[in-house]
Amino acid sequence: MSGSGNPGPGAAPCRFAHYFVLCGIDAESGLEPDELAVLYQYLQADLHGKSSDTADKTSGENFDQSPLRRTFKSKVLAHYPQNIEWNPFDQDAVNMLCMPKGLSFRTQADNRDPQLHSFIITREDGSRTYGFVLTFYEEVTSKQICTAMQTLYQMHNAEQYSSVCASSSCSMDSLASSIDEGDATSLAKLQRYNSYDISRDTLYVSKCICLITPLPFMQACKKFLIQLYKAVTSQQPPPLPLESYIHNILYEVPLPPPGRSLKFYGVYEPIICQRPGPNELPLSDYPLREVFELLGLENLVQVFTCVLLEMQILLYSQDYQRLMTVAEGITTLLFPFQWQHVYVPILPASLLHFLDAPVPYLMGLQSKEGTDRSKLELPQEANLCFVDIDNHFIELPEEFPQFPNKLEFIQEISEVLLQFGIPPEGNLHCSDSATKLKNLVLSDLVNDKKNGNIPSNALNMYELLKGNETIARLQALAKRTGVTMEKMTITTPLTEEKDGKLSCEELELRDYKLNVQLREVFANRFTQMFADYEAFVIQAAPDMESWLTNREQMQNFDKASFLSDQPEPYLPFLSHFIETQMFATFIDNKIMSQWEEKDPFLRVFDSRIEKIRLYNVRAPALRTSNYQKCSTLKEAAQSIEQRLMKIDHTAIHPHLLDMKIGQGKYEQGFFPKLQSDVLATGPTNNNRWASRSTTTQRRKDRLRQHSEHIGLDNDMREKYMQEARSLGKNLRQPKLSDLSPAVIAQTNWKFVEGLLKECRMKTKRMLVEKMGHEAVELGHGEANITGLEENTLIASLCDLLERIWSHGLQVKQGKSALWSHLLQYQEREEKQEHSAESPVGGGTERRKSDTGITLPTLRVSLIQDMRHIQNMSEIKTDVGRARAWIRLSLEKKLLSQHLKQLLSNQALAKKLYKRYAFLRCEEEREQFLYHLLSLNAVDYFCFTSVFTTIMIPYRSVIIPIKKLSNAITTSNPWICVSGELGDSGVMQIPKNHLEMTFECQNLGKLTTVQIGHDNSGLLAKWLVDCVMVRNEITGHTYKFPCGRWLGKGVDDGSLERILIGELVSSTSDEELGKQCRTPPQQKSPTVTRRLSITSLTGRNTKPNAGQIQEGIGEAVNNIVKHFHKPEKERGSLTILLCGENGLVAALEQVFHHGFKSARIFHKNVFIWDFIEKAVAYFETSDQIGDNEEALLLQRSSCKTFCHYVNAINTAPRNIGKDGKFQILVCLGTRDHFLSQWIPLLAECPPITRMYEENALLRDRMTVNSLIRVLQTLQDFNIILEGSLIKGVDV
Repeated sequence: MSGSGNPGPGAAPCRFAHYFVLCGIDAESGLEPDELAVLYQYLQADLHGKSSDTADKTSGENFDQSPLRRTFKSKVLAHYPQNIEWNPFDQDAVNMLCMPKGLSFRTQADNRDPQLHSFIITREDGSRTYGFVLTFYEEVTSKQICTAMQTLYQMHNAEQYSSVCASSSCSMDSLASSIDEGDATSLAKLQRYNSYDISRDTLYVSKCICLITPLPFMQACKKFLIQLYKAVTSQQPPPLPLESYIHNILYEVPLPPPGRSLKFYGVYEPIICQRPGPNELPLSDYPLREVFELLGLENLVQVFTCVLLEMQILLYSQDYQRLMTVAEGITTLLFPFQWQHVYVPILPASLLHFLDAPVPYLMGLQSKEGTDRSKLELPQEANLCFVDIDNHFIELPEEFPQFPNKLEFIQEISEVLLQFGIPPEGNLHCSDSATKLKNLVLSDLVNDKKNGNIPSNALNMYELLKGNETIARLQALAKRTGVTMEKMTITTPLTEEKDGKLSCEELELRDYKLNVQLREVFANRFTQMFADYEAFVIQAAPDMESWLTNREQMQNFDKASFLSDQPEPYLPFLSHFIETQMFATFIDNKIMSQWEEKDPFLRVFDSRIEKIRLYNVRAPALRTSNYQKCSTLKEAAQSIEQRLMKIDHTAIHPHLLDMKIGQGKYEQGFFPKLQSDVLATGPTNNNRWASRSTTTQRRKDRLRQHSEHIGLDNDMREKYMQEARSLGKNLRQPKLSDLSPAVIAQTNWKFVEGLLKECRMKTKRMLVEKMGHEAVELGHGEANITGLEENTLIASLCDLLERIWSHGLQVKQGKSALWSHLLQYQEREEKQEHSAESPVGGGTERRKSDTGITLPTLRVSLIQDMRHIQNMSEIKTDVGRARAWIRLSLEKKLLSQHLKQLLSNQALAKKLYKRYAFLRCEEEREQFLYHLLSLNAVDYFCFTSVFTTIMIPYRSVIIPIKKLSNAITTSNPWICVSGELGDSGVMQIPKNHLEMTFECQNLGKLTTVQIGHDNSGLLAKWLVDCVMVRNEITGHTYKFPCGRWLGKGVDDGSLERILIGELVSSTSDEELGKQCRTPPQQKSPTVTRRLSITSLTGRNTKPNAGQIQEGIGEAVNNIVKHFHKPEKERGSLTILLCGENGLVAALEQVFHHGFKSARIFHKNVFIWDFIEKAVAYFETSDQIGDNEEALLLQRSSCKTFCHYVNAINTAPRNIGKDGKFQILVCLGTRDHFLSQWIPLLAECPPITRMYEENALLRDRMTVNSLIRVLQTLQDFNIILEGSLIKGVDV
C-alpha cells in the first residue's frame, strides 16, 4: 500500500515482504528495565494525581512484581535489508510493536508456547504497513544475565519479607493477591511460585521473528514464520540454511498480481496466497469467523455502527492477536468507506496517554490478567464504545442511532454464519477459563498465564472436522493443489497429524469463503443505501487546483436533498453518518476522480452501483426501506475457490546462497546468527531463476501487472496526501518511535489545534445551515433547517464539548467530564452563596412595553439553569444532563457566556486539568468561546423541541392601553395559551391582576393566545394592547399583539379574541447587530391595521388596489411554499393564515376596498354585516343560472356558505365580527370553498348597497384573478390549529 516514484521492473514495491526482523535481548547491554514501562508508570501516577515515586504501587508493570514478571528492554537485533527508500525502517516503532511489553523471562516450569500476533503501522499520510510476529522462548546462555536475574530475586525476596512483616495487607504480586494475604505462609508460597535459582532452574527469554509486508497476507506470513520456527526447534537441520528462505521471501517472491494466486516455498512446504481482482472487495486476510465468535453478531453490528459514526472505540483483550483481528475485521467491513482517524490496534503501554486524545480513535489495549473493567480509568466515556473482547461484552455510548434495517441485516448475516456452522450469538469458548479447555485437543495452547496471550488458532477447529465426511474430497483437493502439510509441533498433536493436515487446508478455504461472503453482505448494504449518491455530489470547481484551494468553503454534497430522498427509518442514522470524516473523504475522492485515477475502493463501489442499475432498468427502485438481500454471495466465494485451486504463478524456489564457509551453523533450539551480507541486497539478475517458475513471457506479464498495481498504490498515496491537506483532519497517528516529553507535548498541542479547528468548522456549519435556509425564506414563514439535520449538528456539538472537557483531565470523575466540572462549580458557588448572598451573572433580559408594564426580569444564572436540568426526572444519566444543559444554554443564547463563567474559576480549572489541557490554553479557549458566541446569531429551539413531556413554568402579562381605557376590568378575564405541542386549557386570571404564572406540560413554540372575559360589572370594557408570555426555563418571550377592545357595544362587540404570537428577540442578540439576526417570524396583525379597520383612527393611508392584489398573491404564495417544504421543515400555518401578512388580513383588505363603512347612527359597519346580509339574501331567493349544471353548483355553494356562517354565528363563543370573518376564511381555506364563495358574494345584490362602484369586489377581472389565485390552495391538506375554530361545528 505504499509505493512512490516509478519503480522499474522487479522493483521492491512488488515484493511480497519488505523486511525480515529479529528482536530479543541484547547480550552486551544485559538486563535493562524497560524505560517505556517506567514512562507508563509515570503517566499512570499522573493520571491518578499521585507523585511518580508512588507510581510503582499503582501501575501495571510495577517493581513490586517478581523479576520474572517484570518487563525488560528488548532490541531489534537484526533487520534485512537495512532500509528501503519508499518504506523507511522505523526501528523504535517496530521494536515496540514486535514486543509491546518488552522482554519476558520464563523458567522450565513455565508455559513457553510460541505466540503469533500481527500489528500495523499507519504513516502520517495514511498508508499502512503490516507486521506479522512469532514470539518464542530461547534458553539464556549468558552467565551474566542468569546471575543478574538471581540477584534481582534475592533483592525482591528481601523486600517482600520486610513488607510482609510491616503490614499484613501489603500489595502482593498478582499471583500472591489470590492467596490469603494475612496468612503467615504467604511469603513461602510466593517464593515457591515465583523463584529462580541459578543452580536449579533453566532461564528462557522471549525472542521474536517478524515479517513486514505492504499487504496483509496474514495466513501466508503465519505459515512462513511457523515453518522457520519449526526449522530452529527440529532435531534435523533444515534442508538449506535459513538465510536461503529469508532471502527468497524478501527478494524473489513477488506480490501476486490482482486477481491471481501465487505459490512460494517455506522451509518444508509450499504456501499459497491469493489477491482479489480489480472489481472485487479489497484484500482482507484476517478471519472474520474469529471476530464473530469473539463478539457475537448483535454486539458486532453495534460496534460497527459506532465505528461508522466515528465514536471513540477501545478494544480490550489479553491477547494482542485478538485486538488486531477485531480491529482489522471491523474496519474491513466499512467498505467503501475508510477509517480516517487515529488507528492503533495494539497500543503499547508507553502510549497510554493517547486514550486522552479528544478525537475519534480506534485503539486496542492489552488487559492485565485479573484486572476488571471497573479498575480501568478512562479519561472520557461520554462518547466511548468499550469492547471487552475476552468477556464477550460491550459498553455503548448513551445516544446513538441504530443501523438501518438492523433486524433484517442481522438475520441475513446469521444465515451466512449458520451455513458455516458458526452460532450468531458468538462462541464463548474463546473466553472460557483454562480448566474448561483442558479436555480440548489443543490443550497445550491454553491461555498462557504468564503473558496473557492466547494463540490465534481456533481452539475448536480439529473438533469441528474430526471424522468429517468430506475427508476424501479434501485429500483430492490437497493432491490437486500440490500442498502437503507435515506435522507442526506448535499446533497439532501427534495423533492427529493426518486429519490436522486436511482440516487446516479445508478450514482455510472455509475461512476465505466466509470472509468474502460476510463482506459482500455488508458491502451490499452500502450499495443499496447509497445507490444514488452521485446525484447529490456537487461538482463546484472547474479544476483540481481551485477545488483544493477552496475546499473548506465549498459544500460538495447536497445533504438536505439527499436526506429528503431517504426512507424515514434511515434518517436518524444517515443524518449522523453523512457528517463524518469518512463520508466527507469518500465524496472528496469522488470529486477528485474527475481529474485523476479513481480511488480503488471507489472504483469497485461505483461498478457495483452500475450493476444494480442495469438489473433495475425496467422498474427503477423507489426509495423504500424494503430490505434487499445480497445476491452475489456464491460468485464471490467461487472466484476465491478457483484462485486457490488453480495456482496462477509460482515463485522461485529457495536456493543456496554464496555464503562464507562455516556460516549458517545449526544448533537446535537457537535461532542462528544470520549472515547479513547475503541478506542485505537482492539478486542482481533474477532471470537465471525464471525457468524454475514460468516462462519469461509470463514473468513480463506479471511485472506489467505489478507496475499497474503500483500505479494504483501511488494513487492511493497521492490521495492520502491530498486528504491530509483536506478538511477537518485531526492528528491521524501517534508517532511510536519518539516518546520524549517534548513530543508528547507537541502531540497534545496538535490535539488542541485540532479541537479548535473542529469547533470553528462545527459552529460555522451550524450557522450556515440555519442562516442559509433563512436567507432563502427572506422572512416568509418560519425559517428552520430540518429538525433532523439541526439535531444531528447539535448532537455533534455536544460530543465535541464532551471531548474538549475530557482532554487533559487530572482525575476522571463520572462519565461526563463537562457535567462533573459543572457540579463542582455549583458546589463552590452554592457555598459562597450561603456565606454571602451575591448576585449571580450579568446580562439581564428586560421586557418593556410602551405602557411601562413589564415582565419581571429573568435572572441569567448558570446555576439556575443547572437546577432546571437537575429537576428533570426524565434524564437519568450525567451524559444526558450535560447534553440537556448544552441544549438549554444554546436555546437561551447563553452557551458561550455560561462556559466563560464556568472557566473563569481558574482555581477549579487548575485542580481539574493538567497544564496541557485545551481548557488551560488561554488563547485557544478564548477563540473557542468566541466561535460559540457566533451561535447567538440564530434562534434554536433544541431544548424545547427535544424535551416535549417536561413540565414548564410560564409567566403571562396582559398589557392594556392605558390612554384609552381602564387598566383594570371589573369582569372575570380568562386566558388560554396554545403552542405547537398543545394548549394550557382555559385559565381564569385573578381579579385585578394583569400578571399570572402557571405550569403545564411543554407547549413547544407558542402560537396563539385566546383572551376573553365574561362582561360582568360596571367597567367591563377592556382595551388590550398585547399579551406577553414567557417560558421561565428557556427565557423565550412571545408577544401577542391585540390593539382591540374586549366588550359588548364597543369595537366589533367581541368578548374574546385569538391573538397570534411572535418571538421577542432578547437584548443579547441586538448587541450582535441586527444584520445577523434570524429574520422575524410572521407577526399578529399590527395594532395600526386593526385600529384602522375598526375606524378608531383614520390617520393611516389605505393601500391601493395594486398593493391589495399583491398582498393576496404574496399570502397565497407563502402557503404554497409552506406545503412544498419537507414536513419537518414547515413552520406554523396559523401565522400564514392569520398573521400580519396572512391570508385573512389580505382578504380583509380586499373586502375593505370601496366598503361604505361610514357611521350610520353612530354604529360601525363591519365586513361581517355584509356577509350576514348576503346570507339573508341567499336564504330567501332562488338563483337563476345559465344552465342547470351551473345552477346546481351555485346552489350547493350557497348552501355550504350559509351553513358555515350560521354555524359560526351560533357557536357558543363571544367572538366579535372581525373574529367571525377570520374563522370563516380559515374554514373556507381548509375545506377548499373560498374560490366558490367569492363569485357568489361578488354577484349578490347587497354588494351594490354596501360597496362603492370602484370596489375590487365589483370588478369582474379582479374577482376572476382572485378566484384563480385561491384555486391554487385546492391541492393542499390544510389542518387548522384547534384554538382558531374551537366551538364551531360545521
